Amino acid sequence: MDREDLRFLIALTLIPAVGSITARKLIAYTGSAKAVFSEKKSNLQKIPGIGSFLAGSVKPDEVLIQADRELLFIGKNQISALSIFDKEYPERLKQCPDAPLVLYLKGCNVLNPGKALSIVGTRNSTEYGAEQCRKIIRDLTENNHKVLIVSGLAYGVDAQAHMAALHNGQDTVAVLAHGLHTLYPFAHKNLAAKIVEKGALLTDFCTGDNPERNNFLKRNRIIAGLSDATLVIESGKKGGALITADLALSYNRDVFALPGRANDPMSEGCNMLIRDNKAALVAGYADIEYLLGWDRKDTKTQPRQASLFVEMNEDERKIADELQNEEKLSPDILSLRTGMPVSKISATLLNMEFKALVSVCPGNYYRLV
Repeated sequence: MDREDLRFLIALTLIPAVGSITARKLIAYTGSAKAVFSEKKSNLQKIPGIGSFLAGSVKPDEVLIQADRELLFIGKNQISALSIFDKEYPERLKQCPDAPLVLYLKGCNVLNPGKALSIVGTRNSTEYGAEQCRKIIRDLTENNHKVLIVSGLAYGVDAQAHMAALHNGQDTVAVLAHGLHTLYPFAHKNLAAKIVEKGALLTDFCTGDNPERNNFLKRNRIIAGLSDATLVIESGKKGGALITADLALSYNRDVFALPGRANDPMSEGCNMLIRDNKAALVAGYADIEYLLGWDRKDTKTQPRQASLFVEMNEDERKIADELQNEEKLSPDILSLRTGMPVSKISATLLNMEFKALVSVCPGNYYRLV
């Protein structure tokens, strides 16, 4: 898209009273984002559903200054801006009525794959949920499915989905609830850096938009809209994963849920989705393959045999030695026992997760796999 057209399109997204649906209506009636700002208020308020208040909120001076700052920021930080009129914009998301006018992408544009699956769930995932998430992605890979894995970079299921995708050579996209000037949670800084190498960080929020509660609800529509289906791994009876599932249903996308024990609070949401016929029960990759009609090639890839003696560096060996005789330990305790700073412990544990040497447990504890 032409830089000047993008400037006006970004400016339109910065008007607080104008959401994606209203903005698209304004553009449809006036012809372009630039024309919206040059149109008389009296003409704007004649557009069905606009009215005097919305027409009066279209004031170019302040938002165009903000748009110029945004263009300067993305230019300096190797960020791509994708407008809904660009062919690089994700086609699946474009089909959603409330698709963002502009997306900001850091990394590789992997947004239009042949197959895409969103994986969401609780931040307090259990070992059962984490293992099932890893297994589904591993099995999809070993059965020749190249799948974009979409999630939200949060603690728990989200992080497990991203790491499993990277570990198995799948592309992955982390959808953020803030601008690309910051990162939340900051503890996932190293994970985010690895995602940028093989996939992307994606958001529709501008510089200065911080991770506020309502932003997480807004970003969930992008997670749901980017994929063929949304898989809920674990969820309580309330939470963002269930909101994402409802959004996927509103977009006529498939929703899947991993079942759990009847008395398990972390499976209550999944069991409820299945009970209410909102989600199909998924016990493994084959269910996803069947329900989505994904053709499998005749020749399976050979499963990768995990080595009994995985090569570890000195720092990883120190951590493994401490975990050898313990059920689980926190990064703080590992820091005290090894003498390594917590920041180095966290980075090393992340690398060990990628090597499938350790797994994270609720409460930010780690154990040997």
